[in-house]
Amino acid sequence: MQSQDGKTVKSVVWSAVERLSSQGIQFVMGIIIARLLLPSDYGVVAMLTIFLALAQTFVDSGFGTALVQKKDRTETDYSTVFIFNIVVALLVYLLLFFAAPLIAAFYDEPLLTPVTRVAGLTLIISSMGLIQTAKMTIALNFKSQAMATIAAVITSGLVGVGLAWKGYGVWALVVQTLVNSIVFNGLLWIQAKWMPNWQFSMQSFRSLFSFGSKLLFSSLLHTLYTNIYSLVIGKRFASQELGFFNRSSMFANFPSNNLAHILVRVVYPIECTLQDRDEELKSYYIQYTRLACFVIFPIMLGMVALADPFILFLLGDKWMPAVPSLRILSLAFMWAPVMKLTGTLLNAKGRSDYFLKAEIYKKISAFAILIATIPFGVLVMCWGLVLYSLVDVYVITIYTKKLLGLGFWQHMKALAPSLLLSGGMAGLVYASTFLFDQAGIQLVAGTLLGLVVYFGLAAATKVKEMTYAQSLIKGLLARVK
Repeated sequence: MQSQDGKTVKSVVWSAVERLSSQGIQFVMGIIIARLLLPSDYGVVAMLTIFLALAQTFVDSGFGTALVQKKDRTETDYSTVFIFNIVVALLVYLLLFFAAPLIAAFYDEPLLTPVTRVAGLTLIISSMGLIQTAKMTIALNFKSQAMATIAAVITSGLVGVGLAWKGYGVWALVVQTLVNSIVFNGLLWIQAKWMPNWQFSMQSFRSLFSFGSKLLFSSLLHTLYTNIYSLVIGKRFASQELGFFNRSSMFANFPSNNLAHILVRVVYPIECTLQDRDEELKSYYIQYTRLACFVIFPIMLGMVALADPFILFLLGDKWMPAVPSLRILSLAFMWAPVMKLTGTLLNAKGRSDYFLKAEIYKKISAFAILIATIPFGVLVMCWGLVLYSLVDVYVITIYTKKLLGLGFWQHMKALAPSLLLSGGMAGLVYASTFLFDQAGIQLVAGTLLGLVVYFGLAAATKVKEMTYAQSLIKGLLARVK
C-alpha cells in the first residue's frame, strides 16, 4: 500500500492544485460577474444547461473512462475514439443548431436561439481534447492538466468580467465558456504532443463500447436528472427563480463536487491497477472515502450554518432569496464524494453493468421524487434532492456489497465519526452568527470557530481520518524536502 499511497499523494496534490486553484479563480470571477449581472441572466444560461450536458455526454460516450480502465490499450484505440468523438460532436452540434428555435420557443425566450448556436461550439472544441485528457489521466500526469486549466480559467474569467462590465449581459457568460474551452484544449494539444494516426478500427470500437456503452446510458440518466431541475424551474417559474436556484446549486456543489473530482480522477486509475486484488482494493477505497467525508462534511454543514452571511457578503441583497435553497442543497450535495467514489469502485472491477443497473434504479426513484415535489415549489424540490442523495448512496452500495462486502450500513458506520463531529460543529457556528451584526464578521468568526472546534474535537477523539490525514501531509512534506 505504501507505493500506492506515494502515487496517490503526488497525484492528489497536482489534481488538487488544478481543481482548487482553477475553481478558486473561477469562484472569485463568478462573484464579480454575479455582482455585475442580473439573476435573470444566469437563468437564461441555466435553461440551456440540460441540452449542452446531454450533448456532451453523447460526445464522450464513456470512452474516456473505458480507455483508462483498459489494460492493453493501443494507438489504434486512441485514434478510433478520437475520430468517433469528433464525428459525434459535429452531428450533435448540427442537431442543436437547427433545434435552437425550438428550445427558445419551449422556454418562450427568443434570446436562446443565438445563445444555443454559439454556446454549442464548445462541444466541438472539447471533443478534440478528450484523448489528451485520458492519456494524461492514465499517466497520472495532472501537472500538465493543472497548467492548462489555470491558464484557461484566468483568460476566460478576465474576458467574462470585461464583457459583464461593458454591459453584455448573458453574452458575458457564453463567451467566457467558449474562451475557456478554446484555451484549455489548445494547451492540452501543445503539452500532450499526441497526434492521431487516423485509423478507425471497428474491433477496437466494439471492445471499448462494450464497457463504455453502459457508462453512456448511466451518464445520460444521471445528466438528465441533475439538469432537469433547471428545465422544470425554467419552464414553470420566472428566469429569476432559476437564477437563484442556479447560484445556490453552484455554491453548494463547489466544495463537494471539486473534492470528489480531485479524488475520483486520481483514485480510479490506481483502483484499476488493484482490480484483481480485492482486499487491497477494499482497504484503499474505504480509506479514501472516509478521508473525503472527513473533509467535506464539515464544509457542507458549515455552509448550512453560514448561508445568510455568505450570500449577503459575497453577492449582496439582490441574491438573498437564494439562501434557503443554498442551505438545503448543501445537505444534498454533501454526499457527492461517496456517490462518485462508489461508482469508481464498480468500474475499476469492470462491472459497468452493475453501475448501469444502479443508475436505473436510482433514477426511477429520483424522477418519482421530482414529480411528487414539483407542485410544492422550488424549496420542496430541493428537499427532494436531499432524499434522493440518500437513496443514491443506498442503491449503489447494494452493488458494492455484492462485490466487496461494503453495504450501506458499513458505509454509514465508517462515516459516522465525521458526520457527528461536523453536526456538532455546525450547531455552534450557527449560534455564533447571533453574536455579530455584520455579515463579513459573522462569516470570518464562524469559519474560524468551525475550524478550531472541528479539528480540536477530531484530535481529542483521535478519529482515524485525522491520523491518516496527518500521515499523508507528513509524507507529502517529506517528498517536498
